[in-house]
Amino acid sequence: MRGIGFRLLLLALALAAAVEVDARFVVEKNSLMVTSPTALRGRRDSAIGNFGVPQYGGSMAGAVVYPKGNSDACDAFDGGSKEQLFRTKPGALPSFLLIDRGHCLFAKKVWNAQNAGASAVLVVDDKDEPLITMDLPREDDEAAKYIQNITIPSALIDKKFGEQLKKAVKDGEMVNVNLDWREAVPHPDDRVEYELWTNSNDECGPKCDMLMHFLKEFKGAAQLLEKGGYSQFTPHYITWYCPQAFVVSKQCNSQCINHGRYCAPDPEQDFSTGYEGKDVVVENLRQLCVFNVANEIKKPWIWWDYVTDFHIRCPMKDKKYNKKCAETVIKSLGLDVKKVDKCMGDPNADSDHALLKTEQDAQIGKGSRGDVTILPTLVVNNRQYRGKLERKAVLKALCAGFEETTEPNVCLSDDMETNECLSDSGGCWQDKAANVTACRDTFRGRVCECPTFNGVQFKGDGYSNCEPAGPGKCLINHGGCWHETRNGKTFSACQESGNGDCKCPAGFRGDGVKKCHDIDECKEKKACQCPECSCRDTWGGYECTCSGDLLYIKEHDTCISKTAVQAKAAWAAVWGILVALAVLAAGSYVVYKYRLRSYMDSEIRAIMAQYMPLDSQGEVQNHSQEDHP
Repeated sequence: MRGIGFRLLLLALALAAAVEVDARFVVEKNSLMVTSPTALRGRRDSAIGNFGVPQYGGSMAGAVVYPKGNSDACDAFDGGSKEQLFRTKPGALPSFLLIDRGHCLFAKKVWNAQNAGASAVLVVDDKDEPLITMDLPREDDEAAKYIQNITIPSALIDKKFGEQLKKAVKDGEMVNVNLDWREAVPHPDDRVEYELWTNSNDECGPKCDMLMHFLKEFKGAAQLLEKGGYSQFTPHYITWYCPQAFVVSKQCNSQCINHGRYCAPDPEQDFSTGYEGKDVVVENLRQLCVFNVANEIKKPWIWWDYVTDFHIRCPMKDKKYNKKCAETVIKSLGLDVKKVDKCMGDPNADSDHALLKTEQDAQIGKGSRGDVTILPTLVVNNRQYRGKLERKAVLKALCAGFEETTEPNVCLSDDMETNECLSDSGGCWQDKAANVTACRDTFRGRVCECPTFNGVQFKGDGYSNCEPAGPGKCLINHGGCWHETRNGKTFSACQESGNGDCKCPAGFRGDGVKKCHDIDECKEKKACQCPECSCRDTWGGYECTCSGDLLYIKEHDTCISKTAVQAKAAWAAVWGILVALAVLAAGSYVVYKYRLRSYMDSEIRAIMAQYMPLDSQGEVQNHSQEDHP
């Protein structure tokens, strides 16, 4: 009877959730491009499987293979042999196994295909219907063995398209397709917003073990992204409400807080032993409050430390899943326990809890995101993540959420993506001489944009042309202008100022880009034309000498006597001395006049002081000569 009552309660909870809103499940899709045969060439949608490892932010090309037997892949393909039937041969495209829907679980089909060497799986629907999501099976001992070990991507395609692919393969045609996940996650800006719908229950079997392992494994990457300002993470917790008719029942009292408003299933699914569902709700609430308190002090990443430390230090199996142990963890992380308690409030209050009410409202899908109905659920930029909850796979999904060229370095590591710029600069413009390229590696591929190199901005289309522009451009390969060096002397047609065009320097003539020819100033009679001058052309200039005792003055293109120059210099020196003496004499006269005037003023003031009082003296007191009694 206890088991029946529990199942009835779970059914009631599910019905309550369904009655309040119409559940909306969004099918997350990726693009499938057929490249051959020509008759099928084009782009289609496929539904991403909710297990395995989708290649978020990337793409994968492969050759479609349809097995002659075991077309639904419900049985192992090797038949006991260790050889993988569909393993990719050297130099060939990876094998995409095309299999039929039906007769067994989706995950089991993909598991058998992976063991046979397939690189990806395309499941053909057996019904004419809109695309659906291939979901995880209900947990049992058999499924638990392979669910977490599926590492290849899978997708569901509609029946009509699948039949076309099967016919092409049977007819002996080469069928090549490209699975593309680059647009599966929106990437509007330089920050990724993601949320994880999780649970503090650690006794729910393989799914709980997988979730806790992910939290510990992903903590480091999550905290680095958050501290660097690259991401905004928010944890969420699913709760259900107890139908009004069951509020006073033993089941609701053991599984709910706030008089049936917020409930969680019993951890052991046994009301007579162990922890109760309301214990899980209370700890879920505590973890939400830990996040809020940490967020107030601008350290939201402490949440990751709390949930992982709590799982290690306060597990259910050791009977430490309680408030006392939780507060020990909170104190060790430097958070205010009183603030956390205030946030949690009274679990016995017959009223809504603002934080938990917000969580229930957030379970309803908005925009591109569907309802959150299963645990765990990861949402990236308001799109539900599909695939294995594993560090590298999730990190790829987050990296796919950055606007191109804004992703952090962790997204550009060798184990996360391929650097397309390493091979012939990714087809972008490059200057091998200056070791400059317009190729910029990104998580999804590469972009061709003219770079800034050594403080100099290049401008152009990034594909066939990039030219240095602005200050310092002549430092980079002479700004693309003509330049030449002879005997240690370099001339360049690059101009830092002006309109930026290449212009041959003085002494040269040409287009300034490809060639500048030396001008023979002597032959063209552009200089050194005085009667006494003797002209000799040099590269980029000329040399002019004068006959006899004459000196060449280049500014005036003339020859003058050296003695005349010396005389002029001597007279200049004499005039300089005379001017200096005149200035000195004038200064001395001014000082003399000033001192003489000061002396005369003091003498006059002294004489006048003997006959009348001055403003600076006080009045003289009159004295009587008579004696008074």
